[in-house]
Amino acid sequence: MVLGLARPRTPWFSEVGRWATSGSAPIEFIRCVSREEVAANLASGRGYSALLIDGASLELDRDLVEDLRQAGSPTIVVEDRSVSRDWPSLGVLAVLPADFSRTDLVLALDTHATPLDGRAATVAARRVGDEAAGGAAEPAGRWISVVGGGSGTSVLAMALAQAFGDREGDGRVVLTDLALDADQAMLHAAPDIVPGLSELVELHRAARVSPEQIRELTFTVDGRRYELLLGLRRHRDWAALRPRATDAALDGLSRAFPVVVADCDGDVEGEADCGSVDVEERNGLARAALRRADAVVVVGTAELTGLHALVRTMARLRQFGIETPRLIPVVNRAPRSARARAEVARAVGSLTGGAGSGGGGGSGGSDTGGGGVAAPLFVPAVRRLDAVLRDGGRLPDQLGLRLAGAVAAVLDALGPVRPGTAEPEPVRPGELGALLAQRAAS
Repeated sequence: MVLGLARPRTPWFSEVGRWATSGSAPIEFIRCVSREEVAANLASGRGYSALLIDGASLELDRDLVEDLRQAGSPTIVVEDRSVSRDWPSLGVLAVLPADFSRTDLVLALDTHATPLDGRAATVAARRVGDEAAGGAAEPAGRWISVVGGGSGTSVLAMALAQAFGDREGDGRVVLTDLALDADQAMLHAAPDIVPGLSELVELHRAARVSPEQIRELTFTVDGRRYELLLGLRRHRDWAALRPRATDAALDGLSRAFPVVVADCDGDVEGEADCGSVDVEERNGLARAALRRADAVVVVGTAELTGLHALVRTMARLRQFGIETPRLIPVVNRAPRSARARAEVARAVGSLTGGAGSGGGGGSGGSDTGGGGVAAPLFVPAVRRLDAVLRDGGRLPDQLGLRLAGAVAAVLDALGPVRPGTAEPEPVRPGELGALLAQRAAS
């Protein structure tokens, strides 16, 4: 059972249809003219052995290939000489020449496609293999996510990137704007709005991208020793970001730079939380940035609403799966009084079960207090900060040095994040055959 996707008058498309109709090829060929039609067939619950697709099709990208692979249907490309792509990097299993014969097609299907009578077992085996190999490919760079809202998050992300730039050297740190309402272009007075995140994701949609190509999409920030990747130009542009292309783009960014500082949102609700796939896709950037974060800086302020937002965000991130020791609470524009700082630390500690509940109230630290959230780090208010941002000068060291030290301590103590591997789910004898029989009967 083979799906086909190509333009209606493509020569091989009609030829394969004739082979299937005449019985000269042992297949049933279902012709599709759009990606949506392929998705509708996959969603119907019927099994398909493979997808045969034109190599020049604009619909062919890593998201489509991955959807088919998860459904147990490998992708076979019919080569187009006008297009040159790294097919294995997209997950394509076989490539046929444009003038392939019936024998070539049958051989490719025998080698790579899945007969329907063994499809369920093959899909289960593939999923177990995927889970076992989930942490095999590890990006080289360290990833630091900075989250908050209305509390100076973007400026602290800039200060953190500047501090790590001083540590690592020129061109080794990138500040990337992954917020839906992206402000880094405004804060840096960027003369251009392209290229940026959208272009990076589009590059990864259907090809393997080298670190040099990724670096070409960033801007050098003079005097601060880091590179800048601009974010979305409009809030609604998230709808154009395909999930697997986005993951590939962020992994590529981490391979291109030893340190990535991501300014992102703290909203990580997904389908499991609210039952909406659309909400999960809208929050895709934040979820992807936080899922791969080696350290997460959570920014709030000392006011009532600021502390409430700080504690709520940390609770949300812990529920999302962020390890508690990787969370670094930061109180921005903190009061000068040691007594006031102690009260803030106690409030945060009592609400989170962290180290701050025991008092103290100095400058904050990275002590996890027996597994709880670390005591908050206090960042003082800076005079004439707007003038510094307007003039594009270096940010005051007091904004980022202590924060960079706390982050570095977490990175050194905990190491990089390793994706968890799920245990294979046992299948009882006869269970798969019974499911196939039920499907055939229906």
